[in-house]
Amino acid sequence: MAHQQLPSQSPIVGTEEHEREATDELIAALPISEGLVRPVHRLYQNFWCPITVLANVIAFQRHFKAKDKDIVLISHPKSGTTWLKALVFSVVNRSHLDISNTPLLTSNPHEVIPFIEHKPLPDLDGLAEPRLLATHIPYLSLPESIKRSDCQIIYICRNPLDTVVSSWHFLVKEARLMDEPVWSLEEHFETCCQGEILFGPFWEHMLGYWKESLERPSKVLFLKYEDLKEDIGGQLKKLAEFVGLPFTEEEEEGGVIEEIAKMCSLKTLKDLEVNRSGKLPGRNFEKRSFLGKGRLFFGATASNASEVSPRHQGPDEATPRRPLAKSTKGRPQLWLVRVSRPLPSLTTDDW
Repeated sequence: MAHQQLPSQSPIVGTEEHEREATDELIAALPISEGLVRPVHRLYQNFWCPITVLANVIAFQRHFKAKDKDIVLISHPKSGTTWLKALVFSVVNRSHLDISNTPLLTSNPHEVIPFIEHKPLPDLDGLAEPRLLATHIPYLSLPESIKRSDCQIIYICRNPLDTVVSSWHFLVKEARLMDEPVWSLEEHFETCCQGEILFGPFWEHMLGYWKESLERPSKVLFLKYEDLKEDIGGQLKKLAEFVGLPFTEEEEEGGVIEEIAKMCSLKTLKDLEVNRSGKLPGRNFEKRSFLGKGRLFFGATASNASEVSPRHQGPDEATPRRPLAKSTKGRPQLWLVRVSRPLPSLTTDDW
């Protein structure tokens, strides 16, 4: 499949002026986030959506028509999205693209697999199949055509405390570029605990896809960032099998899996000239801001961090802990952080 640029159309494609006005009125009536943390969010369908993309999200819901061969990549922001895009693109297109001619050498992963909500809903009918698309939208708010069709969803989850650190760096950097006030990591942490940031709350976002992956494993593949870090080869095999393109014995013996893993590593992508400077088309974000070191600050293999432990082990009564979200009884791995110790002191080069 060729590098897919999404052609832009009118502000909310396929709508008349009255629908556009109705959308504006709907957005204006929604609850709005408070405090310093940016961007400003509106509470829409029980998730906090950045106001800058909300009109596009609504248009996406109303007008997107999924195809059975579509592959939709979904994540909560700062959960390894850039890495996932590079890996999926390489796996799906490996029959005609290798490390010598991949578009990843000349384009950022967010250009080869674009976010639907980051520009007015484009005309996707001309894209080659399988269409590779991405979004941050929670499961319950996806267009019905995605839920009802045979298209596949690949979801990536990351320790939420690591996403707090990563998103803080990312958003504060953007605020500085826009000459807006910045906020501390502690303020950012508290806002994330309330769920009022970037398609939050986190737990509802993650659990929606986790539950769907249990009920329809052929529909939704649930990946964990930490598993990719620990066993990239095994996770690439799982991904390839899920999309119906398993690696052949010849490919495995020929080192194709290792080549994809190396080409798509954060270090390789970060060192490419195309990602060292410039901004993504139509956005204020620098390309390099999407490619950190991918370090694990929290968890069993983390360093320089407050202790984190699963809720099912039970809290230490002598040391209070605060969950990152509301009670999640009966849910998978819940990370908690000891509030008696400070959050780690981090620099831009750490995340």
